[in-house]
Amino acid sequence: QVQLVESGGGSVQPGGSLRLSCSASGNILTISAMGWYRQAPGKQRELVAIITHAGVADYGDFVEGRFAISRDNAKNTVWLEMSSLKPEDTAVYYCNAKGLLESNRDYQREKWGPGTQVTVTS
Repeated sequence: QVQLVESGGGSVQPGGSLRLSCSASGNILTISAMGWYRQAPGKQRELVAIITHAGVADYGDFVEGRFAISRDNAKNTVWLEMSSLKPEDTAVYYCNAKGLLESNRDYQREKWGPGTQVTVTS
């Protein structure tokens, strides 16, 4: 069974940087898009960044050039480099995979990781 394994969350001071990674484990043929969403307490989950198999990326409006998403299709891994972090970036960050096709031809429209906490505080 495919799982999304996240790492890289933690606590950082304002203006600092963090790098999140997410790897999809299992017998995977292809994943259409991989990315990150976040959810702060009392708020709805929102898109942070997503990247297609072809390498086309999209970001939430709040990113404003501070984050960069990248992907290794062969490793089914996506990274999120976050810099100039602000206290309002504090949230649980969730890895997301869309259009996941396994080697046994099972297809999942969408899959979520368990989430990793990012805290920006002085």
